[in-house]
Amino acid sequence: MALPSSVWRAPVDALPRHARSDAYVASIGADARLHPDFGSGLDDGRPFGIPVTVTDGNVPEAEVAFDYADESDPAGYRIPDDARVENGPTSDGDRHVVVFDRARCRSYELFDAHLQSSGRWHAGSGAVFDLRSTALRPDGWTSADAAGLPILPLLVRYDEVASGAVRHALRITVPRSDRSHVWPARHDAGAADDPDLPPMGLRLRLKQSVDTSGLPPQAKVVAEALKRYGAVVADNGSAWFVSGDQDERWDNEQLAALKTFKGSDFEAVDSSSLRTDPDSSAARTP
Repeated sequence: MALPSSVWRAPVDALPRHARSDAYVASIGADARLHPDFGSGLDDGRPFGIPVTVTDGNVPEAEVAFDYADESDPAGYRIPDDARVENGPTSDGDRHVVVFDRARCRSYELFDAHLQSSGRWHAGSGAVFDLRSTALRPDGWTSADAAGLPILPLLVRYDEVASGAVRHALRITVPRSDRSHVWPARHDAGAADDPDLPPMGLRLRLKQSVDTSGLPPQAKVVAEALKRYGAVVADNGSAWFVSGDQDERWDNEQLAALKTFKGSDFEAVDSSSLRTDPDSSAARTP
């Protein structure tokens, strides 16, 4: 779902620890537990995880109206009427819609998406991502995420976990963030000007000293990805919530083992050395 040269695919296990790591972890919650925000079945009566609707290029372009039109791509969304909505069609949450157009290798992503009776979509914000490109959004623009980043390449997906390895960074949320963003993020939605709060785009990783050997298979694959590729602060939300796809093949008991880890098992990473161009997600080889 991302180019091999992309920063999402860049290992961060050998990069230096960020100088403000302790402050960032404390502000997110050193004692708060890691939480897989995805799985099978229902949670409080609703499906959970971010569903990915896959199309093969034969879907016509949909009309979408935006609340934040000045920072959203105005057109190009080939979203079917039956595209799945995060937490179900009656959800009152973030209501992300993510559509992977396999033929065009694009991801169409909406935040707070609602299909109107007219057949037109209405959303808070949205973005079209060409997954064959390393171009970032204009600096200052949001996407379907507060950080202005794509959602699809950062999701934990069942098929890759079943294959035995997740080879990219993951999407994570934090309760409060600073009013700043760092590469590759393009936007922020911070609560305060506070250097102890994490900026959007910050990379975090599970410490190498953390023992993952006793984890069940699904949890172990996710934990190993958090060690090698880390997680990217992509939005405000619950502390240490990792995003994954909605799939009935997930084993919730296995995933629950990830909750044994807490914030103090993580550290912030100084990933600035990976940047090759401020407007590109292409990463320098560590």
